[in-house]
Parts: sequence; structure tokens; C-alpha cells
Amino acid sequence: MTVRRLAEQQPASFEFTPENRAWCDDQIAKYPLGRQASAVIPLLWKAMAQNDYWLPQKAIEKVADMLAMPYIRVLEVATFYSMFNLEPVGRHFVQLCGTTPCALRGANDIKAVLEKRIGEQRHVSADGKFAWLEVECLGACCNAPMVQINDDYFEDLTPELMEKLLDDLAAGRPVKTGSQIGRIGSEPEPGKGTTLTDATLYDGSVVGSWKARFDEARAAEKAAAEKAAAEKAAAEAANKS
Repeated sequence: MTVRRLAEQQPASFEFTPENRAWCDDQIAKYPLGRQASAVIPLLWKAMAQNDYWLPQKAIEKVADMLAMPYIRVLEVATFYSMFNLEPVGRHFVQLCGTTPCALRGANDIKAVLEKRIGEQRHVSADGKFAWLEVECLGACCNAPMVQINDDYFEDLTPELMEKLLDDLAAGRPVKTGSQIGRIGSEPEPGKGTTLTDATLYDGSVVGSWKARFDEARAAEKAAAEKAAAEKAAAEAANKS
């Protein structure tokens, strides 16, 4: 198990901005009197987002005071969940998915770019803008390889696209989230179409048996409609004669 500790160097104080304080008050108000502690995770999350995506000790204590919780209880939450960063991660925190689907689709090539451009994992770049970490599945396997940067996903990456993404972020230029090759959701890659209409796929497998049942049902419906139309036409012809 990873040992998670607070950073050695800490800011002297932490205060929510007026806007974030109002947001926190709204979250606390969602819970009955005496149950305010239920808001601990969203408040920690908001504190981290305000503080360049890491939680200093003073932010943890501020949340504890707002929720009337012992400091140790809030610290337990912050150190338990790996989504809470306890040390500086730069302005843009890159989380690289290294699980099997992403690995098979080129995550190691993306990793090489991050090592070259930023340095070792958990290392903040000299300009203070970047840090990165390899993580487990981020749930976007169909668009692998991908990274999460702060709150956004960037998918269908190549080393060249990752380089450009880092360049744009470093320069403060706007970046496009989601697929970097124009895909919508999990649709096939541009120009590759789909194999779902390939008849050779339906070879007696479960999918094939279901398709056969649908084909038979459609054929039966068509035959019944044709028979009904023929009988109607014959009846109309008989009435005219």
C-alpha cells in the first residue's frame, strides 16, 4: 500500500474564495443538522481545485472547522483516497492510464513523452506547470490511449498529439478535450467504418444466434405482410367480378 503523507513544505494559511465558500455552504445545506460531515469529500475536492489541485494541511483544517469535525477525521479521508493530491502537482496534473487496453494501444509511447518533457513521476516541472502520474483504468478504454489532465479527458492520443497538447497548455492556448482525432464518443475511428455488418462474424456464436432470430422474425413479418396483401388483392378482384 502506498504511504500517503502531507507535503513537507506547506502554505501558512488557506481560505476559500467567496464564490467557493458560497458553493461549500450550499453543499453543507444539503444534509440534515448534525450530518454535515457527509459533505467532507466535495469540500475537500473544491479546496483542492482552488489550490492548483493539491490539498495543503491548512485546507484540510479549514474543511474540518466548517464541518465541526476533528482534524484527524478529515485527514483520514484525505489520505485514504488517492484522488486527493497531498503534494504540489503543477498547474496541469497529467494522469496517464497505463492499464491493459491503453498499454496495448500505445500508452508506453505517451509515457515516454511525459518522461522526456516533464521528468519522473510526481516531479513538478521547472516552470511549475506540469506533473504526471501513471494510474489505473480511467474508464475510457474504447478511446485508448488517453490521459486525464486536471478534470478533463484527452483521448486517442499519439506521441505527436501529446507533444502538441503539452505545448498548447504550456503556452496558455486553448485545447480541445475528448478525442484528439475527431471521434464522437466510441464511434469507429475515422475512415475505418464498422465490422458489425460483416456477415462472416455471425458464425453460430451468441451474437450470431441472436442475429439469426432477428432475421427470421423479420422474414416472417415480411411473408405475413405479403400474404395479407395478396389475400386482400384477391378478395377485391373477386368482389369486382
